[in-house]
Amino acid sequence: MNIDDRYINEVYLDNMNNNKFRQIYFGGSASGKSVFLAQRCIVDLCGGGRNYLCVRNVQNTIKRSMFNELTKVIISWKLLSFFKINKSDLTITCRNGYQILFAGLDDVEKIKSITPIKGIITDIWIEEGTETQGNDVKQLERRLRGISKHPKRITMSFNPILKSHWIYQTYFKNWDDNKTVYNDESLSILKTTYKDNAFLTQQDIDLLENETDKYYREVYTLGNWGVLGNLIFKNWEMRDLTEEKLLFDNYKNGLDFGFSADPAALVRSHYDSKRSTIYITDELYEREMTNDILAKEVTKIIGREYIVCDSAEPKSIKELQRLGINALGAKKGKDSVNYGIDWLQRQTIIIDLKCQNFKNEIQQYKWKEDKDGNVLKVPVDKNNHLLDGTRYSYEDEMTGRKVIAMKAIM
Repeated sequence: MNIDDRYINEVYLDNMNNNKFRQIYFGGSASGKSVFLAQRCIVDLCGGGRNYLCVRNVQNTIKRSMFNELTKVIISWKLLSFFKINKSDLTITCRNGYQILFAGLDDVEKIKSITPIKGIITDIWIEEGTETQGNDVKQLERRLRGISKHPKRITMSFNPILKSHWIYQTYFKNWDDNKTVYNDESLSILKTTYKDNAFLTQQDIDLLENETDKYYREVYTLGNWGVLGNLIFKNWEMRDLTEEKLLFDNYKNGLDFGFSADPAALVRSHYDSKRSTIYITDELYEREMTNDILAKEVTKIIGREYIVCDSAEPKSIKELQRLGINALGAKKGKDSVNYGIDWLQRQTIIIDLKCQNFKNEIQQYKWKEDKDGNVLKVPVDKNNHLLDGTRYSYEDEMTGRKVIAMKAIM
């Protein structure tokens, strides 16, 4: 293959042939790291001898992220005639027989049995590595076995979160925060930011440069590991609810609208009022979904149950009702955000292992600070779409009123 270097951000070019066993690509938002790794993956397949296993913590997040990213590279490079893209099986097969396979860490047994049609798996790419657990990554490393002419590699890409994270504790012991590259015998680390991405619009750049919150600027603009104080919620835990869900019958559903910058976020939960416990069982977290598509996805999760939506979009609520959804507008009211937060803080929140986006939000939701570092009783309005949906869905419990579901307009 002859790929023009202008298609690839310069900062990554030296890593096109990086053969270190462990590789980490991290940094700020919009730094192009996922695009580069997708590009490298396609080049490796066409070159022959390498098979990729692409992994995220939860299976249902793969199709609209890694799978689409790889597909876009194939299309933009006009290589469709060289690949068979199977959307239902989530496989991408090169004409030479080498493959890209996909799996979620929520199905460990499936990963153990994944085998390419030709050769062995030589590469594992873990997207959003901070969502994973250390033991899962160790299991993946053991999956790289067998004879190959190419060195085996396990690669992680992510935005950094907290210095207390297991990835930082495990791999960044010798990391210098003043540098952007680290190498030893078996590990390479590359840090990048939006400044390394030549393919951003001015609007993309302005959005990152205008960030005012200290933590979000450090992590998402500058790509640094953060120290997060003033967390709003500490009353939560993750648990496999597969068996427990069979007994749940008091479901609450909430929806926060979004489209491009923000996602449409649906959260479904069961409430045990006697024990003041909320069980987060299902989520939908997708961008660029028109209301007709959103209605179909919502129906798959909640059926004919009612759902409380952000009342700031009455037009969208009417549209969902027309499409058969029992949609209600949230009542909100004065101080409803802080009142809802206070009520949720007094509950125990159990999150199903597959609800990764809910976990991502709740572990970073924090109070604002003034210029002197004093905590303000105002939440940072970021990464709170599912949490907002949760507040909407529990308005009746918070106020003691029972919501009567409106019949959908057929």
